[in-house]
Amino acid sequence: MSKLRQIDDDQLVQRFFDHDYRDRGVIKWQGFYLSDHTAALKKQAKQEAKKYPARAQQSLEDMSQLLSEAFANGQTVSIQLNNRDLNGDFLPDLVGKVIGYEDDMVYLAGHDGVGLMDMRNVERGTTRVDSRI
Repeated sequence: MSKLRQIDDDQLVQRFFDHDYRDRGVIKWQGFYLSDHTAALKKQAKQEAKKYPARAQQSLEDMSQLLSEAFANGQTVSIQLNNRDLNGDFLPDLVGKVIGYEDDMVYLAGHDGVGLMDMRNVERGTTRVDSRI
């Protein structure tokens, strides 16, 4: 009898897994994330979802003129670089006050030097809310 009972139990268990049980996959592990982790993941996903549209390619003369005026007047500028991420999207603008320049390098407060040849577009003011640090 116990042998027969064992077979019935095994069949019952197998039937349950074959027809009734639904594995929730990764969902069952999401409860283990800390709120800090989920907040960081949401922030990262939001940042990755942002797209920065291409602005018109300006001439070197136009960009130099705008940067020179911003430097003289202590104004903030937004610089879109020609660099793109792995998806081919433009990176966030560099935003800051022009604090100096040397040859073809421009220096913004809070940023490393930026080559004039790497720039695509320069605008006065902080028209872009996101900036790389």
